[in-house]
Amino acid sequence: MTNGRLLWVDDEIELLRAHVLFLERKGYEVVKTTNGADAIELCEQETFDLVLLDEHMPGLSGLETLTRIKQVAPEVPIVMVTKSEEEDIMEQAIGSQIADYLIKPVNPNQILLTLKKNIHKQEIVNEVTQTSYRKAFSDLGSAIDSARTLGDWTEAYKNLVYWELQLQEAQSDMSEMLKMQKQEANGAFMKFIRQNYERWINGAPDAPLLSPDVIKQKVFPLLDKKEKVFFVIFDNLRYDQWRTLWMELSGVFNLAEEELYFSILPTVTQYARNAICSGLMPAEIKEMYPDLWVDEDEDEGKNLNEEQLLQTLMQRFRRKEKISYHKINDSVGADRLMQQFSNLMSYDLNVLIINFIDILSHSRSEQQMVSELVPNEAAYRSITRSWFQHSRMRDLFERIAQSGYKVVVTTDHGSILVDTPVKIIGDKEVNTNLRFKVGRNLAYKAKEVFEVKDPRKMKLPQLNLSSTYVFCYGNHFFAYPNNYNFYASKYRDTFQHGGISMEEMIIPVVTLEGK
Repeated sequence: MTNGRLLWVDDEIELLRAHVLFLERKGYEVVKTTNGADAIELCEQETFDLVLLDEHMPGLSGLETLTRIKQVAPEVPIVMVTKSEEEDIMEQAIGSQIADYLIKPVNPNQILLTLKKNIHKQEIVNEVTQTSYRKAFSDLGSAIDSARTLGDWTEAYKNLVYWELQLQEAQSDMSEMLKMQKQEANGAFMKFIRQNYERWINGAPDAPLLSPDVIKQKVFPLLDKKEKVFFVIFDNLRYDQWRTLWMELSGVFNLAEEELYFSILPTVTQYARNAICSGLMPAEIKEMYPDLWVDEDEDEGKNLNEEQLLQTLMQRFRRKEKISYHKINDSVGADRLMQQFSNLMSYDLNVLIINFIDILSHSRSEQQMVSELVPNEAAYRSITRSWFQHSRMRDLFERIAQSGYKVVVTTDHGSILVDTPVKIIGDKEVNTNLRFKVGRNLAYKAKEVFEVKDPRKMKLPQLNLSSTYVFCYGNHFFAYPNNYNFYASKYRDTFQHGGISMEEMIIPVVTLEGK
């Protein structure tokens, strides 16, 4: 069993005998050849883990050989090992997607390092990441057990997301350990919310930044400094998904500020996003602007009045800025906005609502094909990044980065992968959401939910005198006993929102500046 099979192509290969012997002692099999034509033939006939390639050779040059090898064995990493320091050759080699570029004379350990990077990187990353997570596991558990403040919880959640992304990158099977740790954390987080949420909603001095205050605290101060602003709400964007998107945006933006804030309950568009746009809690919207609030039992769309609510916010705070509002549900909407982008430059504040991620999570619940494409958390992040990479959204953000505008990016709530049904009984008027219910005569086990018997205390609309709100927590979802098996099988392992979890409630708000 060797560490790998190497092909070394150099017309002076005998002068490199010491290097070859060094690699062989390290467990590598080294096949040698002195010209490009033989190298190409060998790559057609045999399998190699890496090719070491000189540039200056008789016959085919190194760059020509590189191109031909890429055609017959595109998956094989190629390292240029050459005397050439010409910038043009370096650029051509890099443009041809070489794995590395080493200039002679090279130290054998330099070659060994590039082999480890290109042949053994995944197993090294996996081993180091797993070892590091094992060491961090108990510290994470202690941090969760002792979490008492907002700072404790946001830091714990950041650390959990960090390790989730690290273990995904390492393709580690320790992700199941982290999943269990997150479930334990969400159980403790539920108790934290139960103890503190009502105080926060009613103005406690230690309250976190909440949905109604996002524009007031993150957008208005920029406008006060005469900055022009794009305010972008990605519907249903979790913190881990934001970290994934940031990998795509970091090439054109600097991260001026990143903060985690708390979504209000229920963690759904009708409540949380309307609260963001209006700067008010749901009960306050219904009281002050009854025509702009749509109750759960009404057929009208629940998020059709955001633009008007935004206007009421601007009016209440006597803001004179010129604003535009755009909701993007698909690529056609993004294309349309790109076509009129120059017009957006005349506005002080452009508000964009982007709905793809929410559409994806709902589609996964209803369509088997989407469910197959997004079977787990890692796939959910991956498809979010892939969508952004290949959509007009990327083009739009690149244009925004060049515009000179500041950009505030946030979301209204996150989502959680649910797998445990919880029984509830209600009448026909009860809403359909699987993470929260509101209605009369609801029957459930109180210990399995967070119940709000007096909605007024939580600044939630009261549909009637006996309305009760109940929220799932952790990875639970509601199912009706008379159709229990249907609900349990259809919605188990789907992404839902509306309830209480770190993923749904602790969400990002960031400020970006174009590079």
